[in-house]
Amino acid sequence: MNDLSGVGLLAQGGAAAIVTLIVLLILRGNIVSRAVLEDVRKDRDARIAEIAAERDAWREAYRQSDAARSDAQAQVKELLELSRVADHVLRSLRGEVSGDAMDQSVAAPPS
Repeated sequence: MNDLSGVGLLAQGGAAAIVTLIVLLILRGNIVSRAVLEDVRKDRDARIAEIAAERDAWREAYRQSDAARSDAQAQVKELLELSRVADHVLRSLRGEVSGDAMDQSVAAPPS
């Protein structure tokens, strides 16, 4: 009956088979020690922290860049308005703006 169920074969070669299986799993890297696992986890956590710090640095750089762009845009808008005013003043001084107080056709004749 032992020969039919294979229990005798397992009892005889079971210990050697288990040891061989464990050695093969260790050699293939499927089973690692706790120290190796903790080292791998520490390395992973360090890389995640480094990536998070880099992400935060890029985010801060974007915020500063966006603030600088907004300031530059406001300055350009103000300078454009000033250039329009200066252009109008210079044209009115030369008499190129029609309907202006400096235009000869609109200005009151000297009395």
